[in-house]
Amino acid sequence: MQSIEQLIAQEINAQPRQVAATVALLDEGATVPFIARYRKEVTGGLDDTQLRTLEERLRYLRELEERRETLQQDASSLLNEYSEIKAALESAKYQMDQANARKAALAEEVSELDKEKIAADEQLRESRRLHEQALGAIEHLSSEK
Repeated sequence: MQSIEQLIAQEINAQPRQVAATVALLDEGATVPFIARYRKEVTGGLDDTQLRTLEERLRYLRELEERRETLQQDASSLLNEYSEIKAALESAKYQMDQANARKAALAEEVSELDKEKIAADEQLRESRRLHEQALGAIEHLSSEK
């Protein structure tokens, strides 16, 4: 990938050293009119149009580079957040699977207890029926005497 200075040099038909020198002057706070009048020897004779284009492209390309870096940082941050969310979801799914397994085991235990209770209730009813029959037989035998 070309540097900003190399790209601008191609765009304004200048040497990279001319662009580098002009960028240094601009970064030091020099204005285009000042550079055009008093620093022609430093810039290698760049004219006003080339200097103005250089300044505009330099500003634009630097802002573009800053935006690219910001987007890369944002993308990296989002990727980290995605990874954290994915891990949390996997953990939650694992916990849910564990809870469902415990729930199924408890449901099985409840079912077994229900079956035992039904059997015990049936035995109790049968015992009461037999008890009633025995009492009836005792009463019948007592009344015959």
